[in-house]
Amino acid sequence: MDYEPMVLDSEATGPSVKITEAGMNKVDFTLENVDLAFANSLRRVVLAEVPTMAIDLVEVEANTSVLADEFISHRLGLIPLNSKNVDDVAYSRECDNCDNYCEQCSVTLTLHARCTGDEIMRVYARDLVVDNARPNQWVGNPVITDPEGLGTVICKLRKGQELRMKCIAKKGIAKEHAKWAPVAAVAFEYDPHNKLRHMDLWYEEDPAKEWPKSKYADWEEPAQEGEPFDYDAVPEKFYFEVESIGNLEPDAVIQQGIKVLQQKLAAVIQDLTEGDSNTNGMNDGYTGGAPRSPDVNMNGGGWQDQGYTTPFGNGNQSAWGAGGTTPYGATPYGQNGSNGWS
Repeated sequence: MDYEPMVLDSEATGPSVKITEAGMNKVDFTLENVDLAFANSLRRVVLAEVPTMAIDLVEVEANTSVLADEFISHRLGLIPLNSKNVDDVAYSRECDNCDNYCEQCSVTLTLHARCTGDEIMRVYARDLVVDNARPNQWVGNPVITDPEGLGTVICKLRKGQELRMKCIAKKGIAKEHAKWAPVAAVAFEYDPHNKLRHMDLWYEEDPAKEWPKSKYADWEEPAQEGEPFDYDAVPEKFYFEVESIGNLEPDAVIQQGIKVLQQKLAAVIQDLTEGDSNTNGMNDGYTGGAPRSPDVNMNGGGWQDQGYTTPFGNGNQSAWGAGGTTPYGATPYGQNGSNGWS
């Protein structure tokens, strides 16, 4: 679906956005009057820090299929879930009503399928039943876009095989796990004629044939023969292409990305001006950082608190015990480098 280009100008000399193409799951736009660092910051935030919903916990009650519990749980986690108005959902770590999950910070989905016939039975995303106890009517619904209305294939069952699971969807960001990613890809391009010479085009015979121009090359004037190189020139126009996976509309993804970027900048300003009485309330009382997924401290610290500490302990003590001890007992090398087999 194509639309007439639309221009959004904040100021005559400020950033401007021109939407060149828009659809249900894709939007192309041009961003002007910003520097390269800002454009790339927006791209990275959209990729990794826009919050969405995804299945995070799976309670397996019955699984007699040929697939392991972990295999099916992984598939369930990658099913896109509707994340419209995801701000209504609290992060699990910030929820005051529970220790693990509740209807304020999660959405419960149940899956119960049993094959009783001789034909192979396919279990689809549409078979996930969403509990009505949730923050709003959209979050948690499986995204189904195929013409048949079936959704993603979860597994196949033969006669007598059964699946019975309880799934808990939580709010998170792709910085922790790709299942929370709102987009399949975010790309931007600038200087299609390479007038700034930011790229060194390797070629064998003819660079014009071996490096075909992008579709945006027709939107800008190429360098003229004999034109002197401008060493002070910087990119000012960026061509973005954003492809959503369906859990959020493309324009909502960009809006959320801008919101997250504003929050991160506000946190930086607050840290720099903390204790300064002349800030004039420029942060409007904002005290938080960018949205973070459950159990991840994006402001430093977290599970890596000291030195080379890991979830399995530090260099001197593991989480499973001292020295070479593991959940399965002593390792073949024992402690202090000795050979456990001798």
